[in-house]
Amino acid sequence: MTIHIGVAYATAARQVWMKFDVPEGSTLQDAIALSGILNQFPDIDLDTQKVGIFGKVKPLTTELKDGDRVEIYRPIVADPEPVLAREQAKKDADKDAKQAAIAAKKAKVAAAKTEKAADTES
Repeated sequence: MTIHIGVAYATAARQVWMKFDVPEGSTLQDAIALSGILNQFPDIDLDTQKVGIFGKVKPLTTELKDGDRVEIYRPIVADPEPVLAREQAKKDADKDAKQAAIAAKKAKVAAAKTEKAADTES
């Protein structure tokens, strides 16, 4: 009996997601070998790169279930802390700009009310 699975891998330049059947009882390592992806991407090093199923890191010996998506993860090339700090700074700047726009609109409305009140007194 067989199960239907997928194997996914991506580089900055190319993404591959292949679907195929493997024998029931196959492991992550079996599926990767059967997929031929190691021939397409000779830089994949299963001794150092993590693998998983649907975004959860798993050992190569994990037995697959029907419908599983095997994923081979690339190493992180950017330190996530500066990236997160940059994203937070952008959010903060967007929030500050929005608050400044609201304050300007309120000031404009207040000025218009003051002007209208001055016109009615005259």
